[in-house]
Amino acid sequence: MTVIKLSEPVEDIVVNLLRLANTKLPADVGWALEAAAGWETGEVAYTQLGAIMENVKKAEHLGLPMCQDTGIPVFYVRGRFDSTIAKGIADGVARATRQIPLRPNTVDPITRENYGDNLGEGMPLIHYIPTDDDFTEITVLPKGAGSENMTRLVMLNPADGVEGIRRFVVDVVLDAGGRPCPPSIVGVGIGGTSDRCVEMAKEALLTPLDEENSDPTLRKMEEDLFVALNGSGLGPMGLGGATTVLGVRIRKCACHTASLPVAVNIGCWATRRASARITDHGVEYSQGVRL
Repeated sequence: MTVIKLSEPVEDIVVNLLRLANTKLPADVGWALEAAAGWETGEVAYTQLGAIMENVKKAEHLGLPMCQDTGIPVFYVRGRFDSTIAKGIADGVARATRQIPLRPNTVDPITRENYGDNLGEGMPLIHYIPTDDDFTEITVLPKGAGSENMTRLVMLNPADGVEGIRRFVVDVVLDAGGRPCPPSIVGVGIGGTSDRCVEMAKEALLTPLDEENSDPTLRKMEEDLFVALNGSGLGPMGLGGATTVLGVRIRKCACHTASLPVAVNIGCWATRRASARITDHGVEYSQGVRL
C-alpha cells in the first residue's frame, strides 16, 4: 500500500480538527436546533433553545469551546496511513489541550489522577479503517461524559424483534432524562457482537441529520423513534417541551442467530464532529462527516 504524502504534519491537522469540532457546531445540527425553536410553544423550552443557539454563535465568534466539557476525543482514521500517525494524533491532542484550550478530562480510572493533557494509558482512542483510497481521512468525535454515561447495551431475545428494539431505545432515552443535555441525537447499533454493537451506536452519531438512511427499514425505525421520543414531553434539558431529540441514527450488522444485541449512545445538543481529508494536493476540512 502506498502511503499518502502528508502536506501538513498530522499534529497540526489534529489541532485544527479539534478547534473546528469544539468551536463550531455542524451546520445540520444548527439547522435542527433552529427548526426546533420554530415549533416549540412552551416558554421554558423556547428559552432553553435560545440560550443554546446564542451560546453556539458566541463560541464560533470568539473561537472558544461551545461547552465546558470538551469530552474525550474519539478518532477514526480511514484510507492509507502508517503507524506513525498515532504519535501525530497524540501530539495534536496534547497541543490542542494547551492552545485552544480544551479541558483536561482524562484521569486514571482507579486513582482518579488527572493526566493533564487528555492522554494517558490507552489514549487517544483511535479506530483504524484501512482502505485502498487515494487519501487519508482523520475524523474526530469529541464525546462528553453527560451523554456518554447514558450509554446502554442489551442482549435481546431474537423474538423481541423491532418492537423490543423500539421499547429499549425509548426507555433508555427517557430514563436518561436531562442528564445528556437534550435535545439529543440518538445513535443506535443493532446486531454484531456486544462490542461491535456499542461501536456502531457511537459511529451512528457521525451521520449528518440531513442524510437519509439508505436502508428503508432502518429509516422507518428512525422516523418512528423520532416521533415517539419527541411526543414524550421530556423536552430541552429535560424541562418539558416538544423537542427531546434532534434525530435518531441507526446502524446494523449481521449477528448470531441466537442473539439480538442493541446499543444506544446518546449525543448531547452539542454533538460535535469534524474531519480532515488529506490528499497529495492538500487538506480539506469538513463537518459533514460520512464514515
